[in-house]
Amino acid sequence: MIVITVVATKGGVGKTTIAANLGGLLRDLGLRVLMIDADVQPSLSRYFRLQHDAPNGLTALVTSGFLSADCMSTVQLPFGAYKDVAKYPLLPDIKLVRSDTREGNLQDWLAPRLDRLVRLSMPLRHQNVQEQFDVVIIDTQGALGYLQDAAINAADLLVSPATPDVISAREFIDGSMKLIDRTEEAANLGLKVPPMKAVINRLENTRDSRVMSELIREDFMRLKGRVTVMRTVIPSIVAFKKAATMQVPVHWIDPERAGQVMHELLWELIPSLAGRYAPNHPNPGQQACGGTEPSPLAIQSEASSTAPPQ
Repeated sequence: MIVITVVATKGGVGKTTIAANLGGLLRDLGLRVLMIDADVQPSLSRYFRLQHDAPNGLTALVTSGFLSADCMSTVQLPFGAYKDVAKYPLLPDIKLVRSDTREGNLQDWLAPRLDRLVRLSMPLRHQNVQEQFDVVIIDTQGALGYLQDAAINAADLLVSPATPDVISAREFIDGSMKLIDRTEEAANLGLKVPPMKAVINRLENTRDSRVMSELIREDFMRLKGRVTVMRTVIPSIVAFKKAATMQVPVHWIDPERAGQVMHELLWELIPSLAGRYAPNHPNPGQQACGGTEPSPLAIQSEASSTAPPQ
């Protein structure tokens, strides 16, 4: 099992969109996906419709230290007009731990605890969870805090979106440096520091946007190799907004352009999945509905190999 945490110190950069669409694509590749909304503003909890709305959510997960069935809602896919089993097969359901801590009570609960850094990693490393899921995706709040710290410590890999405009780019670089410095303090306690991969999101087809994109890449020299800027760039296209409105993964709406970008992003994050396509992708190559499914053991091994040496 691999845990991917989507993180940024600035809101509105597309964390939830990336988290939801990665989860939907992984599901269509036949992997067992758990999504956790660790944002006090529950955007991921509302991205998809729910087939089953669990009575509990993030608060119970963190405070109990155990992922119980009553914490896991079930995402409703496919539904409505998307019932073509040939294109959208009835693969494993996506499970979702909803955010239920809008008032900040969970942050207050975490504050005095000595074990606050492991309150998410502890339940996710339980054997039952490891056997039940292949990939866990955690969405986080756009600010530093104890809940974000716990989500980072639980991760094997961090994904941090950056939008190529002047204000966001400056805030992203400064925020990333603060985030990394804060995270590396955990290394002094013997905890791991997961690798961070930055992805340029919402790139517009303008000169200014392209220039800012290159400045973001160049400015990462200040981070001394602690962050990798991904080759894959997510363009600003209407399909992402349309998919969010219809509450479906973007590769269902636009399998060619947006779908291809999401495939390439996923392949760069998890190279063992490279060349595997969702069933509705126009590429006639290897697809999730044929051949051997990705091995959870292979994914776990890959996650271990990406962790930096302590």
